[in-house]
Amino acid sequence: MVDLNNTNQVSQMTESCQILSDTLNMIENHVKPGQSVIELDRLAEEYILSRDAKPAFKGYNNFPSTLTVSIDDEVVHGIPKDVVLEEGQIVGIDCGVLKNDYYSDSARTLAVGKISEEKQSLLDITKEALEIGISKAVVGNRVFDISDAIQKHVESKGCSIVRELVGHGIGTQLHLEPQVPNFSTPRSASHDVELKEGMCLAIEPMVNLGSRYIKTDSDGWTIRTQDGQPSAHFEHSILITKLQPRILT
Repeated sequence: MVDLNNTNQVSQMTESCQILSDTLNMIENHVKPGQSVIELDRLAEEYILSRDAKPAFKGYNNFPSTLTVSIDDEVVHGIPKDVVLEEGQIVGIDCGVLKNDYYSDSARTLAVGKISEEKQSLLDITKEALEIGISKAVVGNRVFDISDAIQKHVESKGCSIVRELVGHGIGTQLHLEPQVPNFSTPRSASHDVELKEGMCLAIEPMVNLGSRYIKTDSDGWTIRTQDGQPSAHFEHSILITKLQPRILT
């Protein structure tokens, strides 16, 4: 794990996260029916490079793109394809930035035009789960408190949490300890990690409208729901401070 224990380190991490937030805001403005998915990826890469930063995902374990773009039943890690977005879809946009030797990671799931009430409810539940999880990221709590709050909220709304993929520490590497599961049962060793000032976490609930079970496409990256029901994903990189969690992205 990484501890940001001085002002300079916090400033460097914050700049990386701000570039990422600005990138996602820009991409969100382009998400509409008829938009080329490949073009979204090109726009994101050009913007990040224009800020004297690097896309964190491109080349990571040979991943080929700047964004992951996951549509409807795709949970995460969708490789941008030569397709256009269609009215009524939901699309998960996940991105990372490397700046000042610090990584940032954030995701949001967006509506393409007008979507069904069912899909809108899924987006709302997932975003709420992220907000609730972040609220538990305070000094003296444990990872368990984040995980338990997310799972209870999601399941109380009749949705399911993906178990095979979890949040993580972040900072000088894209993925650091501790793991941050979005579920508290069964309890794991990572659940017992105490949260301390200066820790950076990427908290990222992945919520399915149907069952929690997933499968991986033949491309080796794209993960989708087994039952074909839609999935949503929201993520922020945060800093634990003395007072309250600080959302960096």
